[in-house]
Amino acid sequence: MATKIGMVSLGCAKNRVDAEMLLFTLKQEGFEIVADPAMSDVAIVNTCGFIEDAKQESIDEILELAELKKEGRIQAIIVTGCLAERYQTEILKELYEIDAVVGIGANSNIANIVREVLKGKKVEEFPDKLCLDINAPRLRSTPFYYAYLKIAEGCDNCCTYCAIPKIRGKFRSRKIEDIVEEAKGLVNNGVKELILIAQDTSRYGEDLYKKRMLPELLRELCKIDSNFYIRVLYCYPDRMTDELIDTIASEPKVLKYIDLPLQHASGKLLKRMNRHGDREVLTELINKLRTKIPNLTIRTTFITGFPGETEEDFTELSEFVRDMRFDRMGCFAYSPEEDTPAAEFPDQIDDEVKKHRRDIIMEQQAEIMAEKCESMIGKTIKVLFEGFDRYAECYYGRSSADAPEVDGKVFFTVEGKKPAVGDIIDVEITDYIDVDLIGEYKA
Repeated sequence: MATKIGMVSLGCAKNRVDAEMLLFTLKQEGFEIVADPAMSDVAIVNTCGFIEDAKQESIDEILELAELKKEGRIQAIIVTGCLAERYQTEILKELYEIDAVVGIGANSNIANIVREVLKGKKVEEFPDKLCLDINAPRLRSTPFYYAYLKIAEGCDNCCTYCAIPKIRGKFRSRKIEDIVEEAKGLVNNGVKELILIAQDTSRYGEDLYKKRMLPELLRELCKIDSNFYIRVLYCYPDRMTDELIDTIASEPKVLKYIDLPLQHASGKLLKRMNRHGDREVLTELINKLRTKIPNLTIRTTFITGFPGETEEDFTELSEFVRDMRFDRMGCFAYSPEEDTPAAEFPDQIDDEVKKHRRDIIMEQQAEIMAEKCESMIGKTIKVLFEGFDRYAECYYGRSSADAPEVDGKVFFTVEGKKPAVGDIIDVEITDYIDVDLIGEYKA
């Protein structure tokens, strides 16, 4: 009987792609993949280590599995991913129930690692991060109609609050032909939505081609002869060139949706973050994007309570959010991360102040979102049909303005023949609740 492997993958979509590569390798090596780690022989936790909350979620998941191991329900626990890469030997010392801690460079050796822990051995394996194969095949864990497409690994931006460059290594782009080949396979298998991801998609190609090549990549992907759409996540504002903007505007297969993490509006704080621009520059960019790309959805994120953030800086951020009226937005209280420059900055902000400022920004955004949702009532929009929600007792899907896992949904009733999962249908909007739209579909 084949050894059963269960995996919990935490954190971002980029980490999820790594998990899918691990699962493919294990299945190829003859292991049985099970959906529930509690029903496995070996449980793998693919951890996130980006901010404190994410680290705690990873630790909590490991401790839950440790209880199952104590009860004899699973035999071994393997920890990989960002937390493992970042803390390495410390994890085994603190969490003795773990059988292996391995870095991202060891992903291709995961089958041998499983075999070793089943023999009762403790494994610590941390090859060079560059050993991570960015073109490895994967066993997809998303629904058949959408897929993440990682176009680069690592990061060279070195924002002062972020540990990702230390965890994931230097920025490495995949070749255009490799990405296009994978994309063709995905759309031929029914994918309707390709979601391009990297730590900084707008930097794509700088290392390989000595210039930014995201516009060229998008044009090549759009040549694939199939009915699908492309969503682009994680574009940095200072790399939104006219060529990239024009490509997004002109290519019908590219959704008019841009994920643009801005982090703040104060020029002083952005400089301390090792980022670029100020309120004036960012306002000009947002206005240009909206002018050149009609009906554009802009998603962004902000940080409150970064070291040195004064009341004036926060007021500037608050006014910027009010004036720009972003379509989708997240805001996080600053989390000081070990081995990052910002953690050592003077003028650290009290936790309660950071959280209070975050709550104010999110309350502002809730009012903006309510007004935007209200304006949608009576309109008919395209929705990717995803399924039935038994709690809401109605069907649901996503519009082009909603990325999976981070944005809202469209809930709707069906009159007539039910559409098939993955179909793109017309839904008339009749109401909303929080950030989700409510509507009707008539076959």
